[in-house]
Amino acid sequence: MNKILIGAIGAAALALSAPASAADLAARPYTKAPPPMIAAIYDWSGFYIGINGGGGSSHKCWDFVSPTLGTLVADGCHNAVGGTVGGQVGYRWQSANWVFGLEGQGNWADFSGDNIGTFIGARRDRSKIDAFGLITGQIGYAWNNVLFYVKGGGAVVADKYSVFIAPGFAGADTLLASTDETRWGGTVGAGFEFGFAPNWSVGVEYDHIFLGHRTLTFNTPTGATFQSYRIGQDVDIGLVRVNYRWGGPVIAKY
Repeated sequence: MNKILIGAIGAAALALSAPASAADLAARPYTKAPPPMIAAIYDWSGFYIGINGGGGSSHKCWDFVSPTLGTLVADGCHNAVGGTVGGQVGYRWQSANWVFGLEGQGNWADFSGDNIGTFIGARRDRSKIDAFGLITGQIGYAWNNVLFYVKGGGAVVADKYSVFIAPGFAGADTLLASTDETRWGGTVGAGFEFGFAPNWSVGVEYDHIFLGHRTLTFNTPTGATFQSYRIGQDVDIGLVRVNYRWGGPVIAKY
């Protein structure tokens, strides 16, 4: 009897000292899978303001209006070239990859040039553009933070014209007559822009301005009527632009 009791007690002690089974262990904590990669999409929508600078050339051809011959007589052409700096302000909105916009731009300019008159060789015809402005609409296509666009609209240019005695003649470089005008025309252009930060972009742009022909009356320094010229011109401009934009933040897409 004692042997049986001692055996039962030993078996119970052995059972109590055995390790816990797998079912008795605590469950492993659940670990959430990491979120998928986020792709950033650049949004071009919003108001923007910026500065620009570059250069341009205005091709001008002068025709002498002859009162005796009753016709136009070619007096030569020249390119008025120089630098420009200015600013722009506008608004863009984006739909899928398409970007639409409106913009106003104003620039100071110093495009100047001259030629010796081919009809009256003793004269030097000179022209200068002091300023120009553009009011345009835009349509573009965006690849995330890269935008290509075309533009078109109206343009205005501030012109000055002068006639001097040509070099090699008595009184060379003496001003004979001058005039100025504000000429309106049309413009087309294209640009490429890169968004290098959520609200900043840099780009390059080309614009062509169509200004047609205008007949202008020149006056002497004393105010007397000198003579008339018909002057035709167009302008080509290349610019580097930097813009700061409000609104239209970068959008995160899963």
